[in-house]
Amino acid sequence: MAFKLSIYPWVHSARFNGDGWDEEYIEQEHMTPEEENAMSEADHTALVNKRNNFPHLPLVNYTTQYGLGCFEGLKAFPQPDGSLKLFRPDRNCRRMASSMKGLMMPPIDEPLLLEGIVGTVRRNAGLGFAPSYDPEWEKDSWQSGGAVYIRPFAYSEPGIGINLSRAPWVITVCTTVSAYFTPGKNEAVTSERVRATPKGTGWIKAAANYVTSTLAKTEAIQAGFMEAIFLDAATHKNIEEGSSCNFFALFPGGKLVTPSLHDTILPGITRESVMKLAEERGLDVVERDLAVSEVLNDAVECFVTGTAAGITPLGSLTHQGQKGVFSSLKDDSLSMSLLRELKGIQYGAVEDRHGWMKDV
Repeated sequence: MAFKLSIYPWVHSARFNGDGWDEEYIEQEHMTPEEENAMSEADHTALVNKRNNFPHLPLVNYTTQYGLGCFEGLKAFPQPDGSLKLFRPDRNCRRMASSMKGLMMPPIDEPLLLEGIVGTVRRNAGLGFAPSYDPEWEKDSWQSGGAVYIRPFAYSEPGIGINLSRAPWVITVCTTVSAYFTPGKNEAVTSERVRATPKGTGWIKAAANYVTSTLAKTEAIQAGFMEAIFLDAATHKNIEEGSSCNFFALFPGGKLVTPSLHDTILPGITRESVMKLAEERGLDVVERDLAVSEVLNDAVECFVTGTAAGITPLGSLTHQGQKGVFSSLKDDSLSMSLLRELKGIQYGAVEDRHGWMKDV
């Protein structure tokens, strides 16, 4: 199912007024979840479309016309005790502010955004708009588990003609999400497209970055693969990241390598968390340039990480006709073990020893 356009009723809106942020919670038209589930598909689509309509936001602006916008993505995970918990939301708020600074927008106030996220999820959950924990998810290590997806995004004031946004909104919506990648062989292929160039916006979670990612992933799927992997713009020899996720490779001797965070790579929160978990296991975790030839010839496992992807093991990587096959999908692999640990923390089955989970 992955993402589903079923915007939940409560939305948080914050607008920069020149000195600070004016905020409000907005309750969109809705019925109970049970009543909505009983509606015909056409009627439910019409209702969801009404909720995906914000009359106070201008149609013609620097975001819609020129892609001057950024966003975040995080999840609230249902717990066995019936509660919901957010995974490292403070890091998302920090990155959102950093992205807005990178686009020369007034950066969102981080505590305000954090409280807006918590308040929006809490209000929607109070109406019943949140999944409940299902013990069946444990059978596949929560890979099929449901969650609340939270999307804060920046949206500029009215404008036409290339310019900066000086009075943006940050809107936070919630929707439904489950497994992002379709289970299978998890085969990846390198793309000839370039996601980001030095001195560009690759390190920002900018909306415009995802155009190339979408094109590359679509081409990969059409060619029979699951994921596209981008190489660096300068040499086209080093792995940078996937279509919407960071990349890791395990080499003999317990060396886990992930590409260095040049200004072409998004600093992933799941990436950072996985590095911490791997270091605690005694692995030699290294950030450096990672040649695709080295991965194909020497890596024993590969996986990608992200909010949507979680930890997704890759069974193979193909580059210019050469295919490297990995043991990442085996049940006793490091990839699957890290997946189980991270998902277990998020879904409340493994101790949260780092204090990553925040109550809603």
